[in-house]
Amino acid sequence: MPDTSPSSPDETPGPHVTVVGIGADGALAAEARRVVEHAGLVLGGRRQLDLLPDVPGQLRRAWPAPLRAGTADLLAQHGGLPVVALASGDPLLSGIATTLVDLLGAERVDVLPAVSSVALARAAMRWPAESHAVVSVVGRDVALVRRELAPGRRILVLSSDEHTPGRLVDVLVEAGYGSSTVTVLGDLGTDRSRVHRLGPAASVREQELAVSRLNVVALECAGPHLGGWTPGLPDTAFEHDGQLTKRDLRAAALARLAPVPGEHLWDVGAGAGSVGIEWMRAHATCTATAIEGDAQRAERIGRNASRLGVPGLQVVVGRAPQALAGLRAPDAVFVGGGATVDGVLDACLAALRPGGRLVVHGVTLETEQLLGRCHAEHGGELTRTSIETAAPIGSFTGWTPARAVTQWALTR
Repeated sequence: MPDTSPSSPDETPGPHVTVVGIGADGALAAEARRVVEHAGLVLGGRRQLDLLPDVPGQLRRAWPAPLRAGTADLLAQHGGLPVVALASGDPLLSGIATTLVDLLGAERVDVLPAVSSVALARAAMRWPAESHAVVSVVGRDVALVRRELAPGRRILVLSSDEHTPGRLVDVLVEAGYGSSTVTVLGDLGTDRSRVHRLGPAASVREQELAVSRLNVVALECAGPHLGGWTPGLPDTAFEHDGQLTKRDLRAAALARLAPVPGEHLWDVGAGAGSVGIEWMRAHATCTATAIEGDAQRAERIGRNASRLGVPGLQVVVGRAPQALAGLRAPDAVFVGGGATVDGVLDACLAALRPGGRLVVHGVTLETEQLLGRCHAEHGGELTRTSIETAAPIGSFTGWTPARAVTQWALTR
């Protein structure tokens, strides 16, 4: 009787790729060399492909553009051949293996790593692994480094190209970290390997930097305390026009939104973007979409996000609920404005999966009444917060109250 049970994932038809880590000088471990020599199709960067010895009859193709769609087409065209993809060092460290796993599924991708550039840089600097942060700006905004800046902090930055060190220097100086020591480590793992200890960022900024295209930058930070990763940055950290969730209320909202690694937030009626920005600062893998109907405020959100080290914050110009259609599903939603607009809270509630969190703020009687009805219908936590700050009254000091804010928080 024939076996009609479903095939396991690795038995179903489809391309299979072995991703091989290659040194900057073309060095391959014995097993990796054997796999490359037996491949029918090798994909890689042009520089990497040129480092390989000739293999008669083997097809070699540079990575296409756009990468994802082009790679899928290439694999479909040559699906019957053993395929190898080349990657620098560790293919899962800001490497192509991550993209291929996402594209094909983990069961269709094998990985043979080489020594990573991070390991080589760490060895050159004599920095223990636990003593520093690693930030990749390969194909990303160098402003990501701002999130990591702190007095005495060490950072290894994976560069995009020879221009990255100069851009990092600009970021350091603009953030008040001009005294930080900058070291560029070029062509690691080759006989051309060089360590350029450039000195303080402020002095480096005036120099013409001649560095290798393949480089890692080591930063030894010296500068002011710029704010922590726990919620409640000072209001002065944000450029705003008054539409800002103030510090204490922001901290209260984020405590209930409870960001954890890898989760996504909708910041609806984002104003200055402060809640979405602090959500992303909580962990490097947290993401957020800020929805703001005012175009000028939306631009301001982008500036705030870049300055505070989370340039990846997505900003959508539009008004809820229409602007929520088609967005990535959220793990948490904050509504800082516009809760009384018809359909907004319904759309936010509908978007949440089990375990998702919703926090809504209101300062008007109409919003307060709405939140009271939502609390009665759905449960959750309803609080009202009044904050007073000390301010001069003539030659004396007195308390100045802010508007009371009603907060409704719900976990699905």
